[in-house]
Amino acid sequence: MKIIKTKIKDLLIIKQKNNIDKRGSLREIFNKKIFKKNNFVFEYCTTSKANSLRGFHFQYKYQQAKYVNVLRGKILDCVIDLRKNSKTFGKIFKIILSDSNCLSLYIPEGFAHSYYSYKKTNIVYYKLTNYYKPQFESGINVLDKSLKINWPSKKLIISKKDKILPNLSDFKKKFKTL
Repeated sequence: MKIIKTKIKDLLIIKQKNNIDKRGSLREIFNKKIFKKNNFVFEYCTTSKANSLRGFHFQYKYQQAKYVNVLRGKILDCVIDLRKNSKTFGKIFKIILSDSNCLSLYIPEGFAHSYYSYKKTNIVYYKLTNYYKPQFESGINVLDKSLKINWPSKKLIISKKDKILPNLSDFKKKFKTL
């Protein structure tokens, strides 16, 4: 494993080694000796079909840092920095995570998270620093024009819940920051 810093403070890319032979592969996803910046208490796995777009999600209370891994497929992972007093507040970071490039993303507390699924089957595995509390969940609409994100497809599959999330300017009015 190798930790790579991004231009956004505390947002990290983790390059994992994938050992491949004729039987298949073995990939070290997490090693506490190398990746010390964590206090993970909760894990889950999602599956998404091609053209699915999830997010932008966050918990405004009981915030969660996330460690995102793609076990199968390929996603465009996007985050927005919403941290109070952050020099990069409102900045968006995008990265391709896939089973073939073996990259993962560590997202600190105070970010909204979203991803677009490229492949027919995408399996995304998360480690989180806090438990899921739906009563404190909110988000930002992935289709907010002010974000200026060109998603890879026009035929997006988005949940009803995500379609009605507020835009970034409404977030700023309601929360100001996380």
